[in-house]
Amino acid sequence: MHKAVVFDLGKVLVPFDFKIGYRALEGACPYGADEIRRRIAQTGLVAPFETGLIEPLDFFAQLSAALDLTLDYAGFCRAWSSIFFGQLIADPVLESLASRYRLLLLSNTNAIHWQMIRENYCMIEYFHDCVLSFEARAMKPDPAIYRALLARAGCRPEECFFTDDIALNVEGARREGIDAVQFESPAQLQREMASRGIAWEIEEQRESALPHRANESSPASGVIDR
Repeated sequence: MHKAVVFDLGKVLVPFDFKIGYRALEGACPYGADEIRRRIAQTGLVAPFETGLIEPLDFFAQLSAALDLTLDYAGFCRAWSSIFFGQLIADPVLESLASRYRLLLLSNTNAIHWQMIRENYCMIEYFHDCVLSFEARAMKPDPAIYRALLARAGCRPEECFFTDDIALNVEGARREGIDAVQFESPAQLQREMASRGIAWEIEEQRESALPHRANESSPASGVIDR
């Protein structure tokens, strides 16, 4: 019997597109989107930033030098956070799950993106806890982050259901004994949950629980999938 339900963030709860971020940075530096992507990857800064080894202001300063950016910190945060848009799992579904299970978020993310998500997505209020790579100092599929998740979930691995859009992250969870499936769509996820006896929504919320789009706010990570 499952006691905890765990969601990945990017492309499971919230869609994102790195190209939006590259375009947002184009107007603040002398490079096109393809060169921006290449230069970001070349710095090797994203993984340390996503594991909390670089502070946001230091990340901004080093990336600004690599891209010859003319943005101030606030402008950079807006551009870096422009990749996110919409919402894939509706609030009533999350609210229903939170009333029946311990609901957690497990995400490879950074401090700038996380601030944007908290400020723009009310759905975060439904989660009982969040395990974030920049706070845990580990990224999926590192076993350490799944072990941190299980400690927060307060249950055995087999009592924890997890979904992520990245196959390697799903495999990493399974190696720790977690019941995990790769996310393809809300309808597919509902079927996976139903097959396990996990209640997706309460009957009176069925019509309102269809996937919907939230505000079109958007960050630009560059090389790491959430």
